[in-house]
Amino acid sequence: MSLLQTFRIAVRALLRNKMRSLLTMLGVVIGVGAVIAMVAIGEGAKARVEASFASMGANLLIILPGTSTSGGAHGGFGSQPTLTWADLRAIRAECSAVRRAAAALRANAQVISDEQNWTTSITGTSPDYFSIRAWSVARGVQFTDTDVEGGAKVVSLGQTVVEKLFGASADPIGQTVRIKGVPFVVVSVLAKKGQSPTGQDYDDAVFIPQTTYMAKIQGGMAQYLAGVIFVGANSADDTARAQRQITGLLRDRHRIALGVDDDFSVRNLTEMASAQQEGTKTLTTLLASIAAVSLLVGGIGIMNIMLVSVTERTREIGLRMAVGARPQDILAQFLVEALTLSVAGGVIGVGLGLLAASRLAAQFGWPTLVQPDIIGIAVGFSALVGVVFGAYPARKASQLDPIEALRYE
Repeated sequence: MSLLQTFRIAVRALLRNKMRSLLTMLGVVIGVGAVIAMVAIGEGAKARVEASFASMGANLLIILPGTSTSGGAHGGFGSQPTLTWADLRAIRAECSAVRRAAAALRANAQVISDEQNWTTSITGTSPDYFSIRAWSVARGVQFTDTDVEGGAKVVSLGQTVVEKLFGASADPIGQTVRIKGVPFVVVSVLAKKGQSPTGQDYDDAVFIPQTTYMAKIQGGMAQYLAGVIFVGANSADDTARAQRQITGLLRDRHRIALGVDDDFSVRNLTEMASAQQEGTKTLTTLLASIAAVSLLVGGIGIMNIMLVSVTERTREIGLRMAVGARPQDILAQFLVEALTLSVAGGVIGVGLGLLAASRLAAQFGWPTLVQPDIIGIAVGFSALVGVVFGAYPARKASQLDPIEALRYE
C-alpha cells in the first residue's frame, strides 16, 4: 500500500469523529501556540532592550565624580567634584581602547522663544558627545570645536523642545532662544532619539558648547569638571578594556593608594544591557519550557485516543488483515493518523501563537520577532510527539490476531 493511500485512509478515519480529533489536537495546539507566542514576545523584549541601550550610545562608558560625606551621611556619586579637565584630556590621550571622550555639564533651565517657553535640560558639551551617543542631526549643522573654543552662543535643540517652542512642523534653524536671559542662535535640530530604558525623554534637551555653558549658564570650578564624562570605546569588545584603562589611569592621577576606594565611578552600560538581555532570555526559556510540557500532555492525549481507536476498530483491523493487509500496513495507518493529528495541531498552534504574540506585543508596546527556525522546530517537535506517542497504539494494532479481531464485538 502506498503512503498516499495510507494517508487518505488515516484522514477518513479521523474525520469520522471530528470533535474527538479536534479535542485530541487541543493539547498540541496549546503547547505549540504557547511556545511560539512566548519565544516571539521574548525575542521582541530582547530587541527592545538592545534598542534602548543602543539609543544611549555605542560602546558607552559613563564616568561619575566622587561622593561627599557630611556627618556620616554619604551624598552618592556625583556629589563631590573629583574629575578634572586634565583627567578628560589624559583619558583621550593615554587610553588606547578609548575612541572618544566628552564632558557633559548639565542643569535645568527655562528656554524662551518669541512666543513660548519650556523648562528642560541644558547640557554643555563638545561635538565628540554626539559621536559617542550616535546622535545625528536632523536639520542644520552641529556646532563645532571652533564654537567650543570661542564660547559661541549657539544651541542644538532636541525634537521635544522644538515642538514645545515652535510647533511640530516648524523649522527653528536661525531662530533665537534665550536661556537665563542669554540669547542663543539655533544651529541644529537633533534626530529623534526616543526614551531611555527608565522612560526618560532623550529629546527633551538642548545642547550648547561647554565653554559657553560655564561662562553664561553655570560658573565653572577652575580645573574641576562639574559634570560627568561620556566615553566611547573603540568597539564592544574593547569596552571592558577601556573601563580597566580608565580606572587605572584615574587612580594613578588621583594618587589613590592600594586598597582605598575609588573617588569616581565608571559605569559600563554594555554590561547592564547584557544583564537585562540574560534576564529576558532566562524568562523566555522558562516560559517556553512550561509550554513544552503542554506538548507532552498533548502527546499523552494522542496516545490515549489512539488506544481507544484501536479498541473501537478491532473488527475493521481484522477485516483489513483478512483481505491482505500486512501488519506493517496497519502499523503505518495508525502512525500516520497520530502524525496527522499532531502536525495539524502544530500548524494550528503556530497560527494561534503568532496571533497571540502580536496581540500581547501590541498591548505592551513591544516588537514581535518571529523566527522561522523556531516555527520549524515547534512543528517538528509536535510531529515527533505524534510519532513517539502513536507508536505503541500502532504496534498494538499491527499485532492483533485477524481471527480474534473479526470475532471482537
